[in-house]
Amino acid sequence: MNQSPATPTKSLAGTGLLAALAASLCCITPLLAIVGGLGGVAATFSWLEPLRPYLIALTVGVLGFAWYQQLWSTPKAADDCGCPAPVTPSPMQSRGFLGSVTVLAGLLLFFPYYGARFYPSAAPKPVAATSAAPVWQTSSYRIGGMTCEACARHVEHDVQQLPGVQSVRVSYDQGTAHVRFNPVVTPAAQVEKAINGTGYSVLNPTSPR
Repeated sequence: MNQSPATPTKSLAGTGLLAALAASLCCITPLLAIVGGLGGVAATFSWLEPLRPYLIALTVGVLGFAWYQQLWSTPKAADDCGCPAPVTPSPMQSRGFLGSVTVLAGLLLFFPYYGARFYPSAAPKPVAATSAAPVWQTSSYRIGGMTCEACARHVEHDVQQLPGVQSVRVSYDQGTAHVRFNPVVTPAAQVEKAINGTGYSVLNPTSPR
């Protein structure tokens, strides 16, 4: 029995899945940085952010072609008399496998829109007692390197762990952070160090207000 070349579902699915992963890697690494305690790795893949639209298009195109091959180009085999006969696909050439890969790729592509929900809530640590009443200072920072809302949650989480910090508000859209802290317990330089430690960078000096 002579069998025609099998539909390359496995190869196309793998390419589409890798493209989807690359498209969202810049937003997945901040969460992995918190879970694994690898702060500096968060901004490693930020350079992929400008390529995200092209990677999304590649994912959709490759998986779309895989579905076209799956639905309209069913491989045929020739029996001993030369008559065409249907071929039973292997599990990794099946529609179920391709459907699973498509769902997984979709979850990866949309991760930037729901990923922030997976971040642990950052409860502030008690402020150390001092002889005088704390004098709170609010400083604003411009932060470079953030690529999605997950990055902002990463910065908030790490800065909130400082003992003298009362509140942290980070905006990915504006690329800013507003931190209210007690400079006696946590100096401003330590706040900036915590931000830089996440893998992103403070673009302006401390500006108290």
